[in-house]
Amino acid sequence: MAGEKIAVKSELIGSFNVQNILAAAAAAKALRVSAHAIKAGIEKLNYVPGRLERIDSASGFSVFVDYAHKADALQQVLQNLVEFKKKRIITVFGCGGDRDRGKRPLMGETATKYSDLTIITSDNPRREDPLAIIADIEAGIDKGKIEKLTASLFGNGNSTHAYMIVPERRQAIETAINLAQKDDIILIAGKGHEDYQIIGTKKTPFDDKIVAGEALKMKGNR
Repeated sequence: MAGEKIAVKSELIGSFNVQNILAAAAAAKALRVSAHAIKAGIEKLNYVPGRLERIDSASGFSVFVDYAHKADALQQVLQNLVEFKKKRIITVFGCGGDRDRGKRPLMGETATKYSDLTIITSDNPRREDPLAIIADIEAGIDKGKIEKLTASLFGNGNSTHAYMIVPERRQAIETAINLAQKDDIILIAGKGHEDYQIIGTKKTPFDDKIVAGEALKMKGNR
């Protein structure tokens, strides 16, 4: 805003959100919205549904849900989370069925490049075999650098630069939360604001935020 400065605080994280805020502020200023109103609007926005949306957690680690379902979007989100990394990044994601197969290995490569632990699971498999989709994702992972773990090897929660396969999405989210330790960051990617999962031709209720919240509650009650 030419010649005018205002100090604002935002609950949104990541450089891409800073860019979005600046663009929105510039547009508002062009429409002659006052600086006070712009500041109030920015500070009132706590989150954008499904876009690096933070899930409340009292467990000492952070949980985010994001809609990123392409390699470039996933990379952008993970690069932003790396800026806040204190310990590990644990990423849970899958790829949709009956969609572009070419992006799947790219997603696998990207997730394991920026994450310490990656849990590959189902998204909306639709009419495809979920395990076939996962195999396509796995093809992009550098097996020479990234270790594939079974549940028993993964159980201590301390492994880094590794991945595992948990086909059932609810179980994958629960696994990530159960393995998380203080100062870890969990990213649950791919579905964001969606409140359903499509398996075959059946659409059933499924919300990453709700599932994560239930898993956090269970962990807190142990």
